[in-house]
Amino acid sequence: MQKVIHSDNVKLAIQQLGWTQKELAAQLGVTGQAVTNWMKGTDFPRPDKLLKLATTLKLGFADLVQLPQAAQPVVAFRKKAGAKTKDEHILKAMAMGAMLKALVPFLAAVPQLRRQVPEPSTDYVALQDVVSQVRKNLGLGEGGVLHYEQLLSEFADNGAVVVPVMWGALQNHKNALHILLPEERVTFIFLNLDTYLEDFKFWMAHELAHVFTPQLAGKEEGEDFADAFAGALLFPRELARTVYTQVAGQSKAQEAAVLQKFAQEHGISLNTVFQQVNGFAKSQGLTPLKHAELDIHKLRNMQRGKLVSETLFAPLPPSPSAYIASAERQFHSDFFHALRRMVQAKQTGAGYVQQVMDIPMQDALALHGELTR
Repeated sequence: MQKVIHSDNVKLAIQQLGWTQKELAAQLGVTGQAVTNWMKGTDFPRPDKLLKLATTLKLGFADLVQLPQAAQPVVAFRKKAGAKTKDEHILKAMAMGAMLKALVPFLAAVPQLRRQVPEPSTDYVALQDVVSQVRKNLGLGEGGVLHYEQLLSEFADNGAVVVPVMWGALQNHKNALHILLPEERVTFIFLNLDTYLEDFKFWMAHELAHVFTPQLAGKEEGEDFADAFAGALLFPRELARTVYTQVAGQSKAQEAAVLQKFAQEHGISLNTVFQQVNGFAKSQGLTPLKHAELDIHKLRNMQRGKLVSETLFAPLPPSPSAYIASAERQFHSDFFHALRRMVQAKQTGAGYVQQVMDIPMQDALALHGELTR
């Protein structure tokens, strides 16, 4: 579907500022002809210019871009701790989603029969029943270790395209970005590889919860369910019961040792184990663990391991060919296959790669060169 600027809303906003289109162009750092083309619908601003247009005119995505409600992208962030999602973050992600629509025809056929959680709930018993069924479908018992490969197979089976990205360990607002295109029935999940191994599996499970609950996409209750689902899926009730039994009556030091042992065995964070064991205790009316949440965070921060990117690539940064190969082989992603087909069929430039992946232009140029080989 062709994206066009909502010219009437833009004209009104310009008038309220007392500007002309030429003055707006100057504010945006583009030519007057570029603005004229946007207004006529013969061209569409790139995400960075769309973002600047929105912030300059104080317009949201729905006011700025003419798309039927059913066709508008739905976005959700897995934010970094303490980060706040601002209007500019949402608009940028929406713009990425609008651009990703052009990539969909180049994807391999996505499954139409998908797993869904019809009545998602954070109630302890109901949630445990849901994750028990998911684990069963994965061929995994209550005490089994959930591996990355099993999560990735669920994404592929449910119409989700995983896009591994390297957004840095500190500077980016998000660790993961979920973009649902409801009209196309395709979900793109951007996962930041510059994150700690122990957290990465949790974020994958969090994003899988979004895939299972499209009816909650973009809603606060969707985020609450996704967090609860991820913890329960990675460390369900029976594992939590086992840990609680082992630490009951033990010293605080022994409690920490048991929590750390199970976290290491399951490749998840100490905090995930702690939260799930305490959740089990609360559900049974038992005494909570001796550690406070602050204690757990201190212990975890003392024992941080490697980033996912450090385990996949040596040395860093990876070459474009190694990075694309990892996306295709390690993450079973069709994203670069589709991007290669699009670039070669439509002569798409590096600017598109830069915008839809939210990466520096230098990196986009390197990837584009590999895709056109």
